[in-house]
Amino acid sequence: MTIQFNTDKTISGSEKNQNYFTAMIAEALTNYEDHITRVEVHLADENGNKEGVHDVRCLLEARIEGKQPIAVSCQDNTVELAVSGAIDKLSASLDTIFGRLQNH
Repeated sequence: MTIQFNTDKTISGSEKNQNYFTAMIAEALTNYEDHITRVEVHLADENGNKEGVHDVRCLLEARIEGKQPIAVSCQDNTVELAVSGAIDKLSASLDTIFGRLQNH
């Protein structure tokens, strides 16, 4: 499973941040790593440098073998909260998808 990061110009895409978030995502998706080929992470600050509530957006797109890719997003006050929320949503979606496949 490859994890690819994309950030806008207002969010730091440093190697330290990428390693931290890669570890978070990989740990959360360990149950599905055999079925996911790639996860794309898109981080953006919706308001640019201006202050705002829930202005950081994290979009996670998971490419699943033999299936259409799925995407989830979460907006929150910090990058950490936005990524964590998106990971929770992606995990729930994958639970649903693979739960249905096991039932049929």
